Amino acid sequence: MSTSRMPGKHQDGSVMVVAILILALLTIIGIAAMSTTRVELKISGNEKSYKMALYAAEAARGYVAKTPELYGPDNMTVGQGLNFPDENDPSVVVQLSSTQSFSGTVEYTGFSTPPRGSGTQVGPFKAHQYKMTCNGYGPAKAESQIQAGFYRFGF
Repeated sequence: MSTSRMPGKHQDGSVMVVAILILALLTIIGIAAMSTTRVELKISGNEKSYKMALYAAEAARGYVAKTPELYGPDNMTVGQGLNFPDENDPSVVVQLSSTQSFSGTVEYTGFSTPPRGSGTQVGPFKAHQYKMTCNGYGPAKAESQIQAGFYRFGF
């Protein structure tokens, strides 16, 4: 009597096991991709909020340049400064949009002789030095601060 062997007789269901393993692996990869995407979305949202706050602080710099009262004769006491937009209340802000605003201070830091090459070295001119601190506010409580120094010529 001859016995014939049937190849694969003891492998019934192995295709099912392999398919389940592949499906489990693809599920894990999908979950990892979704988690990574969620983190990336949070990062990009935070970056957008902080960029909007930085742009608001940059707008404050432009506000100072266009408001000479902040760096004129009324602001020439060393160590003291003027708040903007409201010199009496530092909590007041300029609203740029529903999510962006700014405020800040301009402080007089003293004077020196005008820099060489400025065309004002001869005569009684002085270089009055100021420091501005510009605060920008964006969505999601994002804040940014820019400090810059500048001077103006005068007597």
